[in-house]
Parts: sequence; structure tokens; C-alpha cells
Amino acid sequence: MLEKIIFNLFAFVLFILIFLKLIRKNDTSYVYLLALQFIGIAINFIELSMGKSFGLITKLIIYILSVFLPIFFIWLEYAKSIDFAETFDLMVSKIALLIGKEEVAKKYLLQLTEKYPNSSKGHKMLAELYENKGKYELALEEYEKVYELEPKNQNIYLKIGKLYGNVGRENEAIKILSDLLKRKPDYYEASLILADILNSKQEYKEAVQVYMAALKYKPADYELYYNLGMTYTLINDFAKAKECYEKAAQINSDLYHAKYSLGQLNLLYGDLEEAEKYFIECIDAEEVEAGAYYYLARIAMIKGETDKAKNYANIAIEENPTVYEKMAEENIFMPIIDKVNKPRIDVEGRKKNKKKLLSKKEILIDMHLDNTCKLVGKLNNNDIEMIENVRKTKEQEMNYNQDRQIEE
Repeated sequence: MLEKIIFNLFAFVLFILIFLKLIRKNDTSYVYLLALQFIGIAINFIELSMGKSFGLITKLIIYILSVFLPIFFIWLEYAKSIDFAETFDLMVSKIALLIGKEEVAKKYLLQLTEKYPNSSKGHKMLAELYENKGKYELALEEYEKVYELEPKNQNIYLKIGKLYGNVGRENEAIKILSDLLKRKPDYYEASLILADILNSKQEYKEAVQVYMAALKYKPADYELYYNLGMTYTLINDFAKAKECYEKAAQINSDLYHAKYSLGQLNLLYGDLEEAEKYFIECIDAEEVEAGAYYYLARIAMIKGETDKAKNYANIAIEENPTVYEKMAEENIFMPIIDKVNKPRIDVEGRKKNKKKLLSKKEILIDMHLDNTCKLVGKLNNNDIEMIENVRKTKEQEMNYNQDRQIEE
């Protein structure tokens, strides 16, 4: 009995302390902690008035609610300078995000950052929420506030650089990312983002330099070789692009993207057997079937295997109905276009079309190589090599003239 009386007095003192915090800080978040304390005290009072114990588990719950939780949060505030209100709002926001209640999370985070403008965690969570919703300007504002509070946080600085690129402030993004790489040359993520921005500005030579520098630190990285291959593709340096795609495919044979580009490049060079081999491997990957089947149909038409071409074409159209329109516009498919199945654009067809999981950049490369294949047509390897030699000669002349100008 004496133990319960002492407990109630101790719990009541803690209750008063928390209540005074609520009054002093004028923060209703403490109400929830007071409510938990009240439940614990009430259960203990009922036990005391009835003169019997409800069991060990009940006693443990009483102590946790009435004593341990209040002491824990008081200790956090005094020893660790962590406010209960800030912790509470962050916790509620995380739970709201987990259950998909983004607006509720946003409300609590805005409330938190207003009450605690120096809460880097609150600003960071709000920035991530805005970023996921595609509100890059708002996300950028929040990340900049985080960086003001944590100026040594390179990951936040990287985020700011990336978002500058997303909102059309590429020059500022390049400056930030270049600065990061000067401080830390092996910063892999910074290299990828910087090169991507340089590619978007059509500064392909600079993008190549960034990828090459990154390869010094990660010499066996699929993404670096694959992205370098895409950059070489955009400047029509198909020989180097092919080398990079081949290295990427060797590093990770399970990923189809490099193989798909290799199939296109081999088709460009007129190596039908090699191109066919890569497109068949793409089919096994089960992610880009429509494109691979389209090219297999094209190769079969070049070889004069019309029945095989028709089968491939039917599968491609079934996977992606828009392939039919593409084939109808190409002379090479004229002999079979009336014999293939016309597309049925339905819900199921549209769902299948989503299986081609290519990024915007990969779609651009796909279109570039596809158009190049059509333009090159029947050129043989010697013709293509001659075109590349002319391009290289022009590039060397341009570099030589630039060097002369610098010397003068």
C-alpha cells in the first residue's frame, strides 16, 4: 500500500512537471504525453481503491506510462537538448508517410518547422516529401535550409546540386557538383549527376571526361560504362560506344540495357548475326520485349525470312500496339504489313506496354540509334569507319585550333 502511495505521489509530480512544460512552451504536443501519464495514474488509483493487484503486466504498463516515459523525455530535453514536441511531430509525420497520408505528414512537418526553424530533421523530411511529389522548387528551399544548419553535410549539398538541374538552373548545379568532386574526386553519385546534366546541355565532351575520371575510382562499374556508352552514342562515336556497352554487358550480364544498345549498334554495322544474338538475350530479360522483337523482325526481313519476321512482328505488336504504326511507315516491312495482326488497343495492351522500363535518356538513345540505323541503311562497315574517321579528323583539327588559340 505504501509503495502505491509513494508511486502516485512521484507520478503526480512528474505529471505537474510535464504540465508546466506545456504551459511554458505553449505546445499542445505535451497533451498526448499527459494523457498517457493520466491513464497510468488512473489504473494505479483503481488498483489502490480496490485493494488488489491486476498482475505484473498491468503494473509494468502503469510504470511505463506514468514514470518511465515522462522521465525519458525529460532526460532527452535536458541531457540531449531534444524537445518532446519535435520528436512527437517527426514520429507522427513518419507514421503518416508510412500509411500514405502525405497531407497529414506535411501538416505536422510545417507545424514543426514553424515552431522549430532549426530542426534540420524536420526540414529534411519536408524536402524529401516535396521532392517525391515533384515540387522541386519547394524541396530546394528546404534542402538549402538544412545545408545552412549542416554546412558539412555533403549529401545535402549533392541534393541541392541535383535539384538545381531539375529546375533549370544547370550552371549552378554544375558549379556545386564540380565543387563536390574537387573536394572528393571519388564521389560516385556526384559524377553521375554532373555527367547527366552536362549531357542534357549537350556538353558531351565534358560529360565523357567526368565518366572517365569516375572510372579511375570504380573501374568495374556497370552504370559508368553504360552511361559513357550512351554519351558516345549521342556524338555518333559508335566504335567507342560499342566498347563501353560490351564492357557494361560483361560486368553485369543480367541487365538488358547495354545488350539492347549493342544489338542496335551491331545492326548499324551490318553484323546481323551478332545483333540477333543480343536481341534474343534481351527477350530472355523479359523487360523490353516489344523493341527486341521489332528488331528481330527487321533482321529477319533483311535476311529474307518473311515468316519468321511476321511472327516476331506479331509478338512485338501484341506487347506494344504502337509498333504497328512504326512498321507501317517503313518500306522494309511492306511485304508483310498486311499479313500481321492489327493491334487491339485495350487495357491489357496498355498494361503490357508499361513493361518497357526505360528512362527518358534511354528512350532518347533508343530513338537516336533507331533513326541512325534507318539513315545508314545499307552502308557497310568500311563506309561507317570512313564516316567515323572523318568525324575524328574534324575533332582533331578543332582541338588543334583551340590549342593554337591558347598558345597565341
